[in-house]
Amino acid sequence: MSGILDLLQGPMGQMIIEGASSQLGQDTGKTQSAMSAAIPMLMGALKKNATNPDAASGLLEALTGKHDGSILDKVSDIFGGGYVNEDVVEDGDKILGHVLGEKKEVVAAALSKQNGIDMGSAMDLLKMAAPIVMGMLGKQAKEKQVSNPTDLTNIIGDMLGGNKETEQHSSFIEQILDADGDGSIVDDLFNMGKKFFGR
Repeated sequence: MSGILDLLQGPMGQMIIEGASSQLGQDTGKTQSAMSAAIPMLMGALKKNATNPDAASGLLEALTGKHDGSILDKVSDIFGGGYVNEDVVEDGDKILGHVLGEKKEVVAAALSKQNGIDMGSAMDLLKMAAPIVMGMLGKQAKEKQVSNPTDLTNIIGDMLGGNKETEQHSSFIEQILDADGDGSIVDDLFNMGKKFFGR
């Protein structure tokens, strides 16, 4: 199975990048860099959720329902008009709430600092990426007939592709979700990010 970031190299990925760039008012290179960080971050958060029985049950239900991969057939409609469909962005916000909870602001801040984009753009980019990530996971779960958290965790690992950079982003987000928040968490995460990303 190819890694999830391979998506960004193909026609579908470029359409997502161009649509997101237009929506955010950012150049495509910076958007692609940020998206390449955001996607494995979200995958890492989903992997973390899959290790919790209650969260995994809700995730599996979502992947067999609304997020079954059908969104991938609508990418041109969602991202191809120079703006991103507002319903998708709203759905992305809900996904972030479920997957990241109260840490979503912290994740956006870390993404902002790591990629040189403003906080609002980082949050909006996460909202745009979340439904696509869920759709890709839902498609894989459907093809593999996943029915339990262990298989789901394995598929997420496969989608991360064993790539060093994606694994670093995934580990980074898992540490964010495990952090207890001491008031200086964003600076702590930025330092953690520099260690992970070699910056």
